[in-house]
Amino acid sequence: MFPSSSPEIGREPWADDPPPAGGAAPSTGPTVENDEARRSGGPRRLRRGGSARRSDEALDGDDEEETEPPVEVSRQLSLAIAGFAALLGLGLVLGAHTSGPDHRLPFTFVVLTVQMLFLLGWTMVTRPPALPVVLGVGALSALAADAVAVRSSEARLGPLLYIAIGAVLATVLGQLVRRVDRVRVTDSLRTTATIMFGTVAFATLIVLSRIPAGTQAIVVCLTAGAVTVAVARATDAFAAWPRLAPQVPRGAAGVVGGAMVGTLVGAVLGSYLVTPFTPTRAAILGLVAAGVAVLADLAVSYAEAGRLMAGEQPTVWAARHVQGPLGALAMVAPAAYLMCRLLL
Repeated sequence: MFPSSSPEIGREPWADDPPPAGGAAPSTGPTVENDEARRSGGPRRLRRGGSARRSDEALDGDDEEETEPPVEVSRQLSLAIAGFAALLGLGLVLGAHTSGPDHRLPFTFVVLTVQMLFLLGWTMVTRPPALPVVLGVGALSALAADAVAVRSSEARLGPLLYIAIGAVLATVLGQLVRRVDRVRVTDSLRTTATIMFGTVAFATLIVLSRIPAGTQAIVVCLTAGAVTVAVARATDAFAAWPRLAPQVPRGAAGVVGGAMVGTLVGAVLGSYLVTPFTPTRAAILGLVAAGVAVLADLAVSYAEAGRLMAGEQPTVWAARHVQGPLGALAMVAPAAYLMCRLLL
């Protein structure tokens, strides 16, 4: 059957005409969308960047993420790291006193042991590409740096710098051999350079022991650095507050307090050492060593938190937690050499 009314009935004669150039076609009656927009106070406006305002559910989700509780600080672990830092500094300081003009082998053996600990610890934690190449080149660079530091005619830092640069270049070339490792070379370049320079940096202590006031500088700087890390970690075990970041189990009280105690220890040692040491000069050396040590240890903590947030699986427990003190004293060694040359 045909409809009783024609579909053309009730339509305006201008409905089929195109809309005017200056705007949209006039509406013939109220629509549901307009009524809903009027009741809701108008349409939802866009931000300047073009994105709509977030809904209440999204804001609630952001609030939940911002109020995520911080990671827990392990008291036993912090105390264990503090004890390791103290033992590491004590071993290097005592080893420096065994060094003499024709008797440098015991101290060289101590430095080589610490270099191997640094190489193994940092390599196992960071996992750079071509791991056997990194370990092999790192071990050879440690042996070469120690031999040059003992047998060179002048106690200089330049040859050690050349060895470290050559080790980085050799490692990168070894990583370019395999396609699997080649893809990650650019991303791991900073890690590779840190491992090689840190391994060679401990040989600076052998060079420093050959300078007249070098052994005393080793005592002041390494003691201040080790005490700084130990006090900072021990403070975190009992009062990790205020937290530097929710994901990092470190507190500002330990960082600042450790640096202050390390500087004080340097000044106290300077009052007992002979000329050219004075309490003021020793305090300056202790301040520099404490600052370098606490910043290096803190950087390791931030790097560990970043790896965990990125979803990487934790590596060997011991290697992860000795990485901070080893990195701190590795950075203190060249700083002690430079301060000895500048102030003493």
